Amino acid sequence: MKDVHVYADGKLLPGKAEVVGEFPLVLRVNDRELVTLIASPHDLRFLVAGFLRLQGFVNRVEDFLMLSVCRDYGIANVRIRGELPRELKPILTSGCGTGITYALPGAGGTARLSGIRKPVAPGAVFALMEQLFLHAEQYKSHGGVHSAAVGDLDGRILLHAEDIGRHNTFDRLAGEALLSGVDLSGRLLVTSGRISAEMAAKAAALGIPLIASCTSPTDLAIIICQEAGITLIGYLRGARFQVYAHPELLSIRPVSA
Repeated sequence: MKDVHVYADGKLLPGKAEVVGEFPLVLRVNDRELVTLIASPHDLRFLVAGFLRLQGFVNRVEDFLMLSVCRDYGIANVRIRGELPRELKPILTSGCGTGITYALPGAGGTARLSGIRKPVAPGAVFALMEQLFLHAEQYKSHGGVHSAAVGDLDGRILLHAEDIGRHNTFDRLAGEALLSGVDLSGRLLVTSGRISAEMAAKAAALGIPLIASCTSPTDLAIIICQEAGITLIGYLRGARFQVYAHPELLSIRPVSA
């Protein structure tokens, strides 16, 4: 709790308030400083594992020879099989506080989802979004964080993540799934934040066929989802939503104008 002043009824009174945590974590991989991740301070192993997975540096738990997070010094030391590319070109993303990525899979239209997928009932998507906000403990206590979750076709949440950065929530889900042996392909993903190109590309890399948000996608995210075969849903509020790409995955069919 932090000391604050609260203005109400024409008076400025002393009070207390919860404040969201922000933690800089220096990521060193194979003795090379790669990036500083700005994130919420919990479950940092999942964040690190997911970030490296979605950059394409690891694919399996066995690719990690060491994964150590020292909170006291704000450093994650990781050793992986193989070597990092000699030259890495960072891309500043539109994530909260400007995220960073070294690859944007799917942006070139090469990330195609495969496999037989049964139609998704709109009720399952609504159920996942409802559960997402029930899981959002930090947001309910003091706000300032984003939430994301993956669930099954029956509308049950399998993994949930919260972070100050909406792009970090995807990394956390990917990392927890990798370290816990959970296959995310064919799962549904719901998020509280805007869907950017980076987030759409990460979903494609994970084999996720549907993304839903209570707010909007960007135009590049729409293009990536169209190319990758991902159903993209935005403005899911109340009993309505908008479909920006691939409505054919849903169990209902569009009505001709």
